[in-house]
Amino acid sequence: MGANQLLAELEAIGRTRTGGYTRLAWDSATMTLREWFAGQVTALGLELTEDGNGNQIAWWGRGTDALLVGSHLDSVPEGGPLDGPLGVTSALAAVARLKASGWTPSRPLGVVNFTDEEGGRFGVACLGSRLATGAITPEKALALRDDEGTSLGEVMAAQGRDPRAAGPSGWLAEVGQYVELHVEQGRWLAPHETAVGVASAIWPHGRYRFEFCGEGNHAGATAMADRHDPMLAYAATVLAARELATSSGQRATLGRVVVEPGSTNSIPSRILAWLDARADAEPALEALVAGIVARAQWAAEADGTQVKVRAESTTGAVEFDHDLRHRLAALLDAPTLPTGAGHDAGILAAKLPTAMLFVRNPTGISHAPAESASEDDIDAGVDALAAVIKDLG
Repeated sequence: MGANQLLAELEAIGRTRTGGYTRLAWDSATMTLREWFAGQVTALGLELTEDGNGNQIAWWGRGTDALLVGSHLDSVPEGGPLDGPLGVTSALAAVARLKASGWTPSRPLGVVNFTDEEGGRFGVACLGSRLATGAITPEKALALRDDEGTSLGEVMAAQGRDPRAAGPSGWLAEVGQYVELHVEQGRWLAPHETAVGVASAIWPHGRYRFEFCGEGNHAGATAMADRHDPMLAYAATVLAARELATSSGQRATLGRVVVEPGSTNSIPSRILAWLDARADAEPALEALVAGIVARAQWAAEADGTQVKVRAESTTGAVEFDHDLRHRLAALLDAPTLPTGAGHDAGILAAKLPTAMLFVRNPTGISHAPAESASEDDIDAGVDALAAVIKDLG
């Protein structure tokens, strides 16, 4: 079965009324997707394992120096249909095609479904791969809480997992290389008239939590001059983020905000906001964030309010393995391009040679329902991944 057919099987899972997809870690949609993955693995005759972090790995043979391919099945809230699932379905389709052709690998081959790549529920992206590699401690990860106040440890236990098993994964020591296929995030391939590209690097990026504190009060009875409204410092921070990112050619987004108490006729007492910042180099990222924080502090002081900032997760610049990426680019006669988006491949790159393939996205839109790729390009992605597996395997 091809990747287009496999994606069609997932079409209704986690779909919302807007046409987007909400598949958050360990929710009912992702649990259904995990069961679906297990069923596909069984049908292919592969061995399914799951580590203490919830990462699912399907093995075609076991041993050292394995080749790992795959991606993730979770999404951001109201996300698109391909970010994550395209990589998993393409890997399964490539393995099915190779098995049907009579080809067998000379080294073990694994297909992975990493858990909670998007960080849409607990706020830390690539949580499954971070735990597997030791990039985050299990104590810190298990204490993370969702918007309902439930910890990751509690959620895992409710789904029948033992949180005490979370942490660095022994199976990762068996892996020699990782290749992740992903829908393009941005619109670089379409103007260059090519269906598949190879990633060169991932921009450094981070998520930062801002807490603006002021004084709640009555919206009608409180004179404007007497207010200590934290919304003003938050608004100034949004504008500063756009100004500073635009002027430096970087990226800054405040895409999530919580207003307390959230009453139409009340001045807010507290604003929680999350900044996503990305840049083409680590010094540029540090300068961008420092500039935004300074503007937030200045605005808060001017209004008699306060602001606290903490980094929730940061990832440095990732240069994908030069030998591996050049080998794949030559094999596929494909261009190379950088990406501003984070991926599990970026986390694994600290431990082993990794590479990424991108499939053309004509809209350039990602993390939204309009994210897309044509059926022909999806097939081209499977062709490319199958060729990579044969070449490396």
